[in-house]
Amino acid sequence: MKNILKFSAIAVITLLMSVPKLSAQKVAFLVSDVIREHFTEAKQVEQRIKSIVEDWKRELDITDKKIEDMKLDISKNRLVWTDEEKQNKEKELSNLIIQRTEFARRKFEPGGEYDNSVKLMMKPIEDKIFAAVQQVAGDEGYDIIMDKSSQNIPYANSKFDLTIKVLRKLGVDVDKLEKELQEKIDKDPRNKKPDTKQAPGKRAKPRGKSDDNKEIQQDENIPPNSPNSKGPKNPLNPLDPNPVPNGGAQQENPFNPLDSTKRSK
Repeated sequence: MKNILKFSAIAVITLLMSVPKLSAQKVAFLVSDVIREHFTEAKQVEQRIKSIVEDWKRELDITDKKIEDMKLDISKNRLVWTDEEKQNKEKELSNLIIQRTEFARRKFEPGGEYDNSVKLMMKPIEDKIFAAVQQVAGDEGYDIIMDKSSQNIPYANSKFDLTIKVLRKLGVDVDKLEKELQEKIDKDPRNKKPDTKQAPGKRAKPRGKSDDNKEIQQDENIPPNSPNSKGPKNPLNPLDPNPVPNGGAQQENPFNPLDSTKRSK
């Protein structure tokens, strides 16, 4: 059956060789064997062809049985028959073998009755499939559609498989096939989206001794009574922004003679 689409495969290969920049073309593929397998009219034709072939094979089996019986008959009666009878039987056997060979050759040789019957009976089917492919190519905007059944394609992403779309054009129920195709698409690593990881934030710079020295040096340059000073606070300094300790009461000053809170020795 695959020989039917040889002419289309040659045409596609010729087209590919003539295209200087294939990347500029929109390319897809289909599987014609799957199309014929699910297309009802194609299955009916294939069943008729199969029936014809079975009739031919039965005829060959009958001839083979006659040949075997004649060989056995000659072997049993070789000593009984006259030379003339023996020659006649052997000639009859030889003619039967030749007839059997010629029959098989006429039916099954390349370009024989089988090939011609397939071509004649499948031509209307192939024309319908070809028309459906043309419609899909026009609707989807494809420039080249290859047949995976007749061409060796090492890899093809399943999302570019138009087999189901062609079958749908032919009026075939493709719900089950559509699910199977989607599973293939999802399993293909080329169709999986890459993980988008956020860039890590800036890490805090560890505090070192040089930072401590800089801070000490800055503190030394600040006046003692400055609001930014980190030294001890003077409770008598009215510019001190910090509240007076001990709940607001002044601390005693042992060197102030007017201090009523002077401690006794």
